Amino acid sequence: MFRMTRIDTRMVGEMPLIVERIPGVRSAALTWLLPAGSARLPDGYDGMTAMWSEMICRGAGPLDSRAQADAFDRLGVSRGTRVETFYLSVSATLLGSRVDEALPLIVDMVRRPTLGTDQVEPVRDLCLQAIAGLADDPQERAMVELRRRHAPVPINRSSLGSEADLRRFGADEPRGMWADFARPGGSILALAGDVDIERVEPRVRELLQGWSGGVAEATWKDDAPRGVHHIEDDTNQVHIAIAHDSPSEQDEDCWLERVVCAVLSGGMSGRLFTEVREKRSLCYSVYASYGADARYGRTVAYSGTTPERAQETVDVLLAELRRIHDPAGRVTEGEFQRAMIGLKSRLVMSGESSGARAGAIARDHARIGRARTLDELTGRLERITLDEVNAYLTRRELGRMTAVTIGPAALNISL
Repeated sequence: MFRMTRIDTRMVGEMPLIVERIPGVRSAALTWLLPAGSARLPDGYDGMTAMWSEMICRGAGPLDSRAQADAFDRLGVSRGTRVETFYLSVSATLLGSRVDEALPLIVDMVRRPTLGTDQVEPVRDLCLQAIAGLADDPQERAMVELRRRHAPVPINRSSLGSEADLRRFGADEPRGMWADFARPGGSILALAGDVDIERVEPRVRELLQGWSGGVAEATWKDDAPRGVHHIEDDTNQVHIAIAHDSPSEQDEDCWLERVVCAVLSGGMSGRLFTEVREKRSLCYSVYASYGADARYGRTVAYSGTTPERAQETVDVLLAELRRIHDPAGRVTEGEFQRAMIGLKSRLVMSGESSGARAGAIARDHARIGRARTLDELTGRLERITLDEVNAYLTRRELGRMTAVTIGPAALNISL
């Protein structure tokens, strides 16, 4: 089904270097996970990672912002950054033949970013504008609020940061704090595509010589408020978001949870679409998604509807989330087969992109301590049986749930 690939993992100092060579492609991609995610920052600095994600793209080493952009453009490198819970990720896609030339530029972004005080105010304004933009995106605002109330501090932080903290940062703090979080201990560097470990490793080792230190893991208590929360908004729409606990990525049940979620929300044949939208015409959007990290997992369901249909929408949505546990509501053979086909198709599609593979093997290592090939992943998926899924549903627990609604009036929600 997939190209035969090989994954090599070697330690470069305190950091794992992971390389997956994909035969038959000329592109290459890089994902570098830095232990500077939003949850690792101390209290009072929620939003610093969002500022870093912009500022490290505005000059590094001897290059100012314009010269840095020109240097990447000359090599045909498309780069980006992303704020995650535990990491600040740096990504790049390029031709495999350009990796040696591009690596010094990428390493400078991490080890020698300019982070000039003259950049702080423009970047701060951008971050504040992103937060203000939530007022025009109530669906995203519902998800931000759901996370804030369902998860404990600090893993409940939004990737956008806190407006109060962003306004408080001093001009010298982004640069002053960077060296404490851009460290090899806790970092993961992954490359995929037209790359060779024997060629990449010496280059990376040379560029990272003298880089040392680590960053502590984030810790938290089980003290999230959860429950039902309403945000009043005079709008013609109602946004409903619900979260419940799910297995972590290190729990073998994570595979069964993926199947259950695919049964609930596997496109137009999924139960939520069928029951909430198709049969009753209650909403314009409904779905569920499952995400997991090394130490926790979460399934989120969402529906967007009108004020007149909101109460029935949330009633049917919650009923479907619970019905799948009942003997009469267990997964059928047809639902199981459709879910498995959808999951396998997404695996196949992910294998078509070197960028997706670089990100996947980096996050695999972060979550389970090693990277997996697509053959291994599909092999594990194919071993799942319908009996296993339904047996899992007999012991599946949703934990203390959380519901957030945005609209003109609160709904009657019993969790």
